[in-house]
Amino acid sequence: MGNPLRDSRTAADLASVGQVIEIANKIGSFESLADIIEADLSALDPDKIPSGWRESVVLGEIQFGYADADGRLPAVSGSATVAVSAVCQRCLEPFQLQLTIEPKLLLLTSDEAADGYAEFEVWELEAEIFRPQDIIEELLIMALPFSAMHDNMADCKALSPLNTQGDSGEELRRPFAALRAQMTQNEKDPQD
Repeated sequence: MGNPLRDSRTAADLASVGQVIEIANKIGSFESLADIIEADLSALDPDKIPSGWRESVVLGEIQFGYADADGRLPAVSGSATVAVSAVCQRCLEPFQLQLTIEPKLLLLTSDEAADGYAEFEVWELEAEIFRPQDIIEELLIMALPFSAMHDNMADCKALSPLNTQGDSGEELRRPFAALRAQMTQNEKDPQD
């Protein structure tokens, strides 16, 4: 076997041996996730796209086992984290977005049910045989925010206090500056 994260197996096979998989894969090996990040970064000018963004490493560990004593309900738990390049939707600048997942899943097919296991989320498998990497990748994609923004407001250029010059010294465009001036003027001189 090569990489246990990419090997196709059944949930029962993985759970019965208590398979532990260490994750240390580059974003580039998660094709769907990389495609989403690439599409987001394509909105930037080519010179602003972070170089080597595909080299960021997803780190973590997952462990398979059974949630029940009878060995009927295969489960997986663990955690993974990665810093992905994203575009802030406020300032339209690239930044590093930290993604963390902590799966605690029951791996069931559509005809199986599990009652009484509220601490687990049910993950419905499309086929009996699957790749653990596909679950991790889908969880990372689901962890992506709809609108990525800087966590720290001080890092966001759109929220910086009335900075009228950019890093290069050129004046920043303020498309609503005239509207702000008009609103301020209207507040000072209300018309009756």
